[in-house]
Amino acid sequence: MKKLLTALLFAPVIALASGAGVHLDKAPDVQGDNAALQSGARTFVNYCLNCHGASFVRYSRLTELGLTEQQVKENLMFTAVKIAEPMRIAARSDEQKLWFGAAPPDLTLVARARASEEGSGADWLYTYLRSFYVDEKRPTGWNNTLFPNVGMPNVLWESQGLQELNKDHHLELLVPGKLSPAEYDKQIADLVGFLVWMSEPDAGFRKRLGFGVLAFLVVLFGVAYPLKKAYWKDVK
Repeated sequence: MKKLLTALLFAPVIALASGAGVHLDKAPDVQGDNAALQSGARTFVNYCLNCHGASFVRYSRLTELGLTEQQVKENLMFTAVKIAEPMRIAARSDEQKLWFGAAPPDLTLVARARASEEGSGADWLYTYLRSFYVDEKRPTGWNNTLFPNVGMPNVLWESQGLQELNKDHHLELLVPGKLSPAEYDKQIADLVGFLVWMSEPDAGFRKRLGFGVLAFLVVLFGVAYPLKKAYWKDVK
């Protein structure tokens, strides 16, 4: 029983090292869309933060997504008292080691860690979270086409519904969930977008700064080149 619980706990980490050579669906880019990132944050704290922490990000950073501190405290901050605290899980690491044999992995950098030649970390996560299907042969009753024999159950099955793998090895919706397939894809896109944002919250500022520097250099060149010609015009 202890081995099974440990396998379930570390299934996401194992999955990060699997799936090479498998087609990855392109994850929608929702960076800069605060409404989508807020939706992803809500899904993360409700479904992921129960077991996996994001201890390199503080709750206060969620205000950068267009939320007020009060909104963060009332709707997203379930495992801390002060908004400046990191996004840790409620259970202590020593308790989890006692229950499962090891503490669960932190998901702060999961989107960056999965980047590979097959696609970005966002593409892998987007494909993985939409590829669960019912498999009675597995201990949890779930399997995944991207990561065969995965130990992690589909925690979002109520939203997605139940998928099966048909004889052509294609996923087919067996029982509809609370969301339509398009709505579920949007939920996963928002969640993945939040994981991407969380892995580098300053990425947007860094890119804007880069464009600003390039624009400055273009203007500087426009001024410096005529000055250079005027300075050296009498030099043979």
